[in-house]
Amino acid sequence: MKSLLAFVLTVVMLCWFMFAPIYKHVLIMRQAVLQQEVDYLLEIGASGGYGYVDAAMIGASRARLAAVGMDAAAAEYEVRSLSGVPATAPYAPLLRGDGLQLTIRYPYGSILEIDRLIGLTPPDPATRLAATGLKMSEYVP
Repeated sequence: MKSLLAFVLTVVMLCWFMFAPIYKHVLIMRQAVLQQEVDYLLEIGASGGYGYVDAAMIGASRARLAAVGMDAAAAEYEVRSLSGVPATAPYAPLLRGDGLQLTIRYPYGSILEIDRLIGLTPPDPATRLAATGLKMSEYVP
């Protein structure tokens, strides 16, 4: 009986050692993709002379997230300005010097469930990764 228990524990640890780095890598890659998307949208929206991030830009961003295998519908976008004026309106872009802030949130899901094998409690599936960025608008009317 002791040898059976030792075998089961060894197999569990072996599975965790083999597969946990893969899942952690996927998590790190998701975070990197989110941050890259934030940086790209801010570069286009603030430095590209637009002064806003609108629904069309967010739609294109969702398509890029879907292209790398993420669930685009699960991503939450929050666009705001430091002055408090709407930062998503093409008809009223942010003026030069106003900060454009973008946050994208994406759920962890069940990606870290394998940690249960060694007794770690994974985060709640509703918990979200977040990537945030801030850039000053360069729009001059």
